[in-house]
Amino acid sequence: YTTLIRGIPDLVLMTIIFYGGQIIVNNIGDSLGWDYIDISPFVAGTLTIGFIFGAYMTETFRGGIMAVSRGEIEAALAFGMPSWKVFLRITLPLMVRHALPGFGNNWMVLAKTTALVSVIGLHDMMYNAGLAGGATRQPFTFFLVVALLFLCITGLSDLGLRWANRRYSVGVRTV
Repeated sequence: YTTLIRGIPDLVLMTIIFYGGQIIVNNIGDSLGWDYIDISPFVAGTLTIGFIFGAYMTETFRGGIMAVSRGEIEAALAFGMPSWKVFLRITLPLMVRHALPGFGNNWMVLAKTTALVSVIGLHDMMYNAGLAGGATRQPFTFFLVVALLFLCITGLSDLGLRWANRRYSVGVRTV
């Protein structure tokens, strides 16, 4: 799953899910006797972005869990702590600490990936900027506004992620 999703460009994956999803759902629907089902651009875009984000985040969280020292887990188990408590109180907080920078990077990529949904007809900022730019023959102005809005979104996200990184890095010494 991860190799497949990460190996296909996001734009190609979005169009495959949008157009191919229609075919698959309607073939299944025909065999069940259903009428034509229309998959909206919103559903296709949401599924695609979810698949993309999920593929990248599985690797981020896997790396975070692998970074947790086995000795800390064994020590907690040696004290008689149940395995679910070990996960919640030891593994999960340490995993979050290690995975947070990768999560932040993936979050920024996700925010920018949302611009691709305009290709399948979802009326997002990019789609509306294209319409307005075509109507006024000044596309640069509208796409510049969209770029500034994306900078605001990613800038605010960056501030939140820096705060979270500081919060989860308490007591961590840097070399």
